[in-house]
Amino acid sequence: MILRPIYAVLEREVVKMFRQRTRLISAMVRPLIWLFVIGTGLGAAMSRSGDIGYQQFLAPGVLGMTILFGAMLAALTMVYDKESGVMRMLIIAPVAHHWIVVAKTLAAALAGLVQALLLLVVLGALGFLSVKMNYAMLLLGVLVTSLACAALGILVAAFTRTLDNFAAIMNFVIFPVFFLSGALYPVANLPLVLKAAAMLNPFTYCVDLLKHAMLLPLAASATSDLHPGTDLAASLGFSVIAVMVASWRFSSEEVYAPLIRILAGKRE
Repeated sequence: MILRPIYAVLEREVVKMFRQRTRLISAMVRPLIWLFVIGTGLGAAMSRSGDIGYQQFLAPGVLGMTILFGAMLAALTMVYDKESGVMRMLIIAPVAHHWIVVAKTLAAALAGLVQALLLLVVLGALGFLSVKMNYAMLLLGVLVTSLACAALGILVAAFTRTLDNFAAIMNFVIFPVFFLSGALYPVANLPLVLKAAAMLNPFTYCVDLLKHAMLLPLAASATSDLHPGTDLAASLGFSVIAVMVASWRFSSEEVYAPLIRILAGKRE
C-alpha cells in the first residue's frame, strides 16, 4: 500500500528530470568547469605534496557538488507542487503525510544519484577514475551523499511556501555548505573557527567519504580528514534527523490545513 504511492512519486520525478535535457547537460557542465577551469588555475598557483595533483584531489568534491546541486534542485518540486496545486491531491491521499516527505526525499536522492552516475561516466572517460579505487565505497558514498543532500533540500522545502523564497534560501544554504565541506581544500588547513563550522556541516562527511573511495589509499590518508565510519554515521544520522524534522513540519496543521481548505472550497 505504501510502496505504490512512493513509486508513483519517484516515477513522476524521474520522467520530469529526463524531459528537462538542459538540466542534465548543465549538471554535467558545471562540475567540469570547476574541475578544469578552477582546478587548473588553482593547481598552477599552489603546490601539493603527495602522489596526486589538485585536479585529482578536486574530483570527489565536484562529484559531491553535482549531487548537492542536483538533489537540492530536485527538492524544489515539493515547493512547486505547493504552488501548482499538486500537493493538494497528495495530502488527501490515503497515506500518512510523512510518507509524502519520504517519497519526495527518495525522488530527490534519485535525481542526485542519476546525475552522479552520469558524471562518473564522464570522469572515467577523462581518466579521473582508477582500477585501484574502492568502487564499493564509491557506490556507498554516492548513495549516502544523494540521500543526505536530498534530505537537506527537503528540509528547506518543508519550511518554504513559494519558489522565490526557496531560491533565496537555497542560495544562502548551498554555497556555505559547499565551500565549508573540504571539497576544494582539506578541512585540516582551515582556521579554527571555519574548521569548527565545517565539522558541523553534514556535507563535509559526505565529501570525505567520497575522498576515501576515489583517491588512492596513500593520497586519501593525506587528504581525507575523518574516518569512513564517522562519515557514514554522520551522513546517515543527519539524513534521518532532517527527514524527521521535515515530516513534522509538513504534517503540522498550520502547513497543510490551508491547502485542504482551498480544495474543500473548490468542491463546494
